[in-house]
Amino acid sequence: MSASTLLWGVLFGSIGLGFFLYGKKQQAIVPLVCGVALMVFPYFVSGTAWLVVIGMTLMAIPYFAK
Repeated sequence: MSASTLLWGVLFGSIGLGFFLYGKKQQAIVPLVCGVALMVFPYFVSGTAWLVVIGMTLMAIPYFAK
């Protein structure tokens, strides 16, 4: 595990926590699920490029799934 992978994981985990709290407060299922996914997926992805691609995709889903 490299330093960049660790920092991207922390960044996506923090954003995921924000999505999770927002989804819980607004009772919206899409941000809630995307928040949980953003917090969990860095544990299963080892490549930095895949980490960034999957993280950006998960961050964009609530915007397009209104």
